[in-house]
Amino acid sequence: MSLSIPDLVSVRARHPEAVAEAAARRARRPLLGDRGRLMIVAADHPARGALGVGGRRLAMANRADLLERLCIALSRPGVDGVLATADILEDLLLLGVLENKVVMGSMNRGGLAGARFEMDDRFTGHRAEDIARLRFDAGKLLLRIDYEDPGSLTTLESTARAIDDMAAHRLPLFVEPFLSRRIGGKVTNDLSAEAVTKSIAIASGLGGTSAHTWLKLPVTENPDDMAEVMETSTLPAVLLGGEVGDDQDGAYEKWRKALRLPTVLGMVVGRSLLYPAVGSVETAVDTAVGLL
Repeated sequence: MSLSIPDLVSVRARHPEAVAEAAARRARRPLLGDRGRLMIVAADHPARGALGVGGRRLAMANRADLLERLCIALSRPGVDGVLATADILEDLLLLGVLENKVVMGSMNRGGLAGARFEMDDRFTGHRAEDIARLRFDAGKLLLRIDYEDPGSLTTLESTARAIDDMAAHRLPLFVEPFLSRRIGGKVTNDLSAEAVTKSIAIASGLGGTSAHTWLKLPVTENPDDMAEVMETSTLPAVLLGGEVGDDQDGAYEKWRKALRLPTVLGMVVGRSLLYPAVGSVETAVDTAVGLL
């Protein structure tokens, strides 16, 4: 990193306008490069209070360490960009590591991990106007739907309006849908083929236009179901990496198979690359890039 943490703090305290200035001069690139594939590193977890990785409950709490890991990941060949909340993206802007990278703003982080209101995932992050003003390249939102929770209807409506707002700015929006429910008080995402199929169908139809909508999808619990599941929509999709635990090789093989499907154009992976169970950030990122 070209700036130290004290330098970042000093710039933020004395020259807050530096963020907008860095955003204004940042060199941009098309969403999809010549290879037509997309590899994005995700780091929007801390804003939901989801700081744990494996057995380390506060692994992502050290901002200097997280920024260093992100800088390493963004420096690796084949990494197209980053998904994060405003605080992290603005640190990366000030560090100068977002030149010619896809910058994706995270839009709804109100459903804090483990909270009673976790399913009420309000739009407390980037707005469409913020993403446009900062010259970022795309947005992302999480859409968890619980058939037993009437509040999910509000989430659906808010998501539809966010899709409309992003489309008005002609900006891509990556929608990450799940059918979810509480089991023993914990929100659990249903990764069965039927549930993922329904979530795709619901998300694809939201808003006044789907012209700028992408899907961000998990691999189903049975990876062999993915081919049929992905026939549900013609929207372009990327795979959600998620936390893979100790079986990194097994996760990579699931991703490899799904990446062969015609609507799957890339991956958005976070903790499993930034905090790999085995090996370095460089090795984990390079392996994931190799799957594309």
